Parts: sequence; C-alpha cells; structure tokens
Amino acid sequence: MSDMTGTKATHFEEHCARRGLAYTRFDYSGHGQSTGHFADGTIGQWAKDAIAVLDHVATGPQILVGSSMGGWISLLTALARPDRIGGLIGVAAAPDFTEDLMWARFSDTQKQTIEETGALIEPTEYGDDPYTITRTLIVEARNHLLLRTPINLTFPVRLVQGMQDPDVPWQTALKLADKLTSNDVEVHLIKSGDHRLSKADELAAITHHIDMLAGCAPSDG
Repeated sequence: MSDMTGTKATHFEEHCARRGLAYTRFDYSGHGQSTGHFADGTIGQWAKDAIAVLDHVATGPQILVGSSMGGWISLLTALARPDRIGGLIGVAAAPDFTEDLMWARFSDTQKQTIEETGALIEPTEYGDDPYTITRTLIVEARNHLLLRTPINLTFPVRLVQGMQDPDVPWQTALKLADKLTSNDVEVHLIKSGDHRLSKADELAAITHHIDMLAGCAPSDG
C-alpha cells in the first residue's frame, strides 16, 4: 500500500538526479495517484503495470528497485523483459508473500473469513488504512509464485534486508538468492534494520548498490 511519494522512492529520485541518472517512479493501479481500487488489485495486474511502464515510459537498460511487494513485482517484470534489465535491487523483497507470509500464517478463522466473505480486513502499523486481503489476491498470486523453482535471471542482483524485519524474515533474502540462477547475487543484511529500511544509513546502503550497478563512482552520501 506504499506509494511513489514515500521516503525511499523520493530519496532515490534525488540521489539519481545528483548522479545524472534517469529515474522513473510510479504507482501501481489502486495505489497513490493511480486510478482503481486497491482491493481489486492482484499480483498479476500490478506486474502488468510495471511491464507497461518499462515498455512505454522507460528507455534503455534499467536497474529495477523494488521494496517489499515491489521486490516480487520487479522479479516478475525482469522475467518478462530480461533483455531490458541491467540489474535488480530488492529492498526487503517479498516474493510469494501472499502464500508464505500470509496464507500459511493465517488462522483457520481468518482463512474461513476469506473463503466465505471474499476478503479479510487486517490492521497495519504502517498507516491509518487497514489492509484488505482478498481471496482473489491470494488465489491469483499462486500463478506467480517464484521461490518454488529456479529463477532464471542472469544479471546482477543485490538484496538488502533488515534482520529486525517483522514482516519479511531475513531468511527470505537467502532463499531468494539461492533460487536466482545468476552468479552475481549479493545479500546485504542490516542487523538493526526493520521492514522500512528508511533510516539515513540504510538509504545510503541501498544507493551505494544503485551506484555500483549503474557504474557510478562510489557515493559520498
């Protein structure tokens, strides 16, 4: 439910502007300034949104940066357009979260609510609006699960993950690294980092990886 006005998205834009790098940020349908309703969204639809931006807005080779659900979407985008991608940075990347971090952890009562009513309303500590987790979201996402088989991407991948993340276990980054077929994969664990990874030193760590993948000189912060 984050949008393109968030701390990380705007920080990366400012950083890329200083480095002379083109930068594109956007809102998925049902998010931020985009039309549509969040509850109508699916992983497949949001991946189509990202692919459309790649196809019709961005030009040349791209470094994809995706946070949380965006990490999953960036992987799906890269698999759809591997020739357009020069590198990928996952920030607390959460591939398969609907199945492994939601459905697998739901109580029988929560699962019954989703099955019978079509949705589960869950509070979130990250904003005033609760999450609406629909049956459609859970079921459709099963068409896009990635961690069950090798992920055939060959470009450089950097995974930045907080070890105090209450939403995405840091072991997820290790599992993702193992599934990627690329030999150029690095996992950057931040021991004190939570899910947001928006503190100054955490942002600097991520922008360092952007600089390295883009071939820029080491950042001075």
